[in-house]
Amino acid sequence: GILAKFGSGPTERLVTAQVATIGAGWLERGGTYVVANIRGGGEYGPTWHQAAKKEKRHVCVEDFAAVAEHLAASGVATPGTLGVRGGSNGGLLVGNFYVQRPELVAAVVCAVPLLDMKRYSHLLAGASWRAEYGDPDTDDWSYLKHNSAYHNVDPAKKDAFPKLLMTTSTKDDRVHPYHARSFVKRLQELGVGGVNYFENIEGGHGGAADAKQSAYVTALWQDFLWNALSKK
Repeated sequence: GILAKFGSGPTERLVTAQVATIGAGWLERGGTYVVANIRGGGEYGPTWHQAAKKEKRHVCVEDFAAVAEHLAASGVATPGTLGVRGGSNGGLLVGNFYVQRPELVAAVVCAVPLLDMKRYSHLLAGASWRAEYGDPDTDDWSYLKHNSAYHNVDPAKKDAFPKLLMTTSTKDDRVHPYHARSFVKRLQELGVGGVNYFENIEGGHGGAADAKQSAYVTALWQDFLWNALSKK
């Protein structure tokens, strides 16, 4: 079966309501939709969120990988029929998942992401998130570097990476489009295949300026996943 999995991302916020608006469109096509409530989200209160702050950030990818492995073990999906999507902090999550556990998934949609954790605090709103992630200009870099997807692209894995759709916005006023641009450029320099990039020139951090643009971007990533995960 086809499966799309949405990463909530490591901040204290809920994503379950998005199932109604995005999940319905996917389910109506015959797909399966799973929300991974990993540590770092707000689904189970402040303690659940704090379990993934700063030096504990790595548990986000570990939890996400555990969900993917469980879906395979229970027969819901195989790595070849599994796609994941995450935006903003969820983009940080799926970006790290892409570079760390490429064998678990066939396609990744990474939207308005944080990917260069060495420079994030110097770009736009990044400085305000140092209490969440850590300060890369201090000894915090000793653990932050392990959660910086840009710095962990392994050239030896370049033929093993899943298909990727990277989306961002030129006018994003929270997460600089540099993150998406530089990561894709890094992959291109290594000759990684299956890399797709979309940058909306409007829309801010939401990636779309109005309902029409929002519908277009949603259709874009759903079609990407459907085509990537469907048997030809």
